[in-house]
Amino acid sequence: MLSGNDHPLAGLGVIEAERRIRSGKVSPVELVRACLERIRAQDGTLRAWVHLDEAGALALAGQREREARRKRFVGPLHGIPAGIKDIIDVAGMPTTAGARPFAHRKPQEDAAAVARLRAAGAILLGKTATTEFAYRDPAPTRNPWNPEHTPGGSSSGSAAAVAARMVPLALGSQTVGSVLRPAAYCGVVGLKATHGLVPTAGVVPLAWSLDHVGVFARGVADIAIALGVLVGRSLRAPGVRAPRIALPPELMARAEPEVAAQISSAADRFARAGARVHEVKLPASFSVLHAAGLAVLEAEAAAYHEPTFRDHAGEYGTQIRAMIETGLQSLATTYLNANRYRLAFRADALELLAGYDALLAPTAPGPAPRGLASTGDASLCAPWSFAGVPAITLPSGIAASGLPHAIQLVAAADQEARLLGVAAWCERQLGFGDRGP
Repeated sequence: MLSGNDHPLAGLGVIEAERRIRSGKVSPVELVRACLERIRAQDGTLRAWVHLDEAGALALAGQREREARRKRFVGPLHGIPAGIKDIIDVAGMPTTAGARPFAHRKPQEDAAAVARLRAAGAILLGKTATTEFAYRDPAPTRNPWNPEHTPGGSSSGSAAAVAARMVPLALGSQTVGSVLRPAAYCGVVGLKATHGLVPTAGVVPLAWSLDHVGVFARGVADIAIALGVLVGRSLRAPGVRAPRIALPPELMARAEPEVAAQISSAADRFARAGARVHEVKLPASFSVLHAAGLAVLEAEAAAYHEPTFRDHAGEYGTQIRAMIETGLQSLATTYLNANRYRLAFRADALELLAGYDALLAPTAPGPAPRGLASTGDASLCAPWSFAGVPAITLPSGIAASGLPHAIQLVAAADQEARLLGVAAWCERQLGFGDRGP
């Protein structure tokens, strides 16, 4: 038998695995076993998982196998294994939110996004690690490309599990940069849709106005299938030949030289392939956006945690505790004005993005930083979380350090199909492919 390190089935993406299941070349049981073997071989080092339901996953895989033999397919994810970030409820599995036992519970109902995955035929292997309450106190997860580097946060376990070929698909969440940044650091594709498009019911909130459920996979086409399930309709990406791409020098200036050069190189490659790339200036409202978004985050997080915080403040992690304490002292006028500034930027950003198929920017200032005390810098993802517009990151090369580079693409609200079309076009031009660490 092949070891977890070399089992070829564990490396299948969503679409290829589904194709083989439907053709009878692969059984869901074989696929789930391959993923579990991979987890057993790798997770002692990577620590991407906090709960596995091996028995439940194998039992459901057996049911999916019997259905496949009768050509009765539940949905577009029939037999596909998936991981779920541990702030998202899965019926019968613990939700710990990366916190101490005072916050643990065992929900009896699936989160809305999880229910949609189940209804599409997915097999849930378990819960993936998260930073505490999806904020900055790091999870124990390590980066599959180099365990001495952070995998990012807060969806660290989901990104690492997909990158390490433990699972082809995983859910995460993003309030500031918690899907795109770990996806970039771990060399996979990550997407968050327009705010509110994917339901957040059953997800432990960080900030209601900013929280998004996101998805990880190893290719844009796999993301498109999963996102269609999550939003409840097919997302057929239009064919793209000559996309209009905006390039903001202000964001390029915030990146390390190697990253800025890599983005410029990607833009040149896109232009040679027919894209129309134009430098653009971000609206004046961008100058106060970071402070405004942070004020909204602090106030809303404090409002959610206040009842528990009274009795358990000492059990909270250092950074989440400090943020809640700041939010509890926030004035209502500060919060309201911050939301006004945030929404002013959203309006300005929608006007800018309406003129382009996508905006191109770095996902993070640099590749995954060394050390596990920080989850990295989310500032280049934050504007699009605060504006609530869709964004996707895809791997684009290898840095001198041997860690993956990435690009970020952003589109106007509710333009997920167009964004996926542009991302698929860019993915072909970059030619990075489904490379593992």
